[in-house]
Amino acid sequence: MSITRVVTSGTFSLDGGTWDVDNNIWIVGDDNDVIVFDAAHTADPIIEAVAGRNVVAVICTHGHNDHITVAPELGVTLDAPVFLHPADEMLWREVHQDKEFRSVEDGLVLTAGGIELHALHTPGHSPGSVCWSAPGLNAVISGDTLFQGGPGATGRSYSDFPTILDSIKSRLGLLPEETVVYTGHGDTTTIGGELVNYDEWVARGH
Repeated sequence: MSITRVVTSGTFSLDGGTWDVDNNIWIVGDDNDVIVFDAAHTADPIIEAVAGRNVVAVICTHGHNDHITVAPELGVTLDAPVFLHPADEMLWREVHQDKEFRSVEDGLVLTAGGIELHALHTPGHSPGSVCWSAPGLNAVISGDTLFQGGPGATGRSYSDFPTILDSIKSRLGLLPEETVVYTGHGDTTTIGGELVNYDEWVARGH
């Protein structure tokens, strides 16, 4: 049982701006079954890392274009359903006008290789942002909700800073402090290592 990282590079676009970004794609499971978290930029490195294993689901942690770029392509190629929280459908439609996805609801549990992954709806970075807790691995896939250094960005459309603060405190803050946070960009961290700075985030306002 493991969590494997694939890093792809491309762009993130919203509100008329475009930025170069490196994205983490996390593959969670065992030698037989896996779940792919996020579908950034290009499919080939992700398909190569899956290495022929059965893909239970391709999960988009949220609807920003850099996290959903090749989601429909992966769904077809890997014969797997694509999941997204419906509150981010407007972001999905900006990229994939005629492609469908399955709805993630708070509390949904998916399993791959004996690993249970629990959906935690954590709005703020986007309305439909979802983190996925894997208690058996002492891990959480955080998307862009929590990074090493604090909350995800909330300066663009559909984002809200007080909302992301509440999501982090009331949802992620209930996880054990030693839980490893597998982020959408950059390095991993821990719940306790970040939440100790909560009051500082409030004071700085981002």
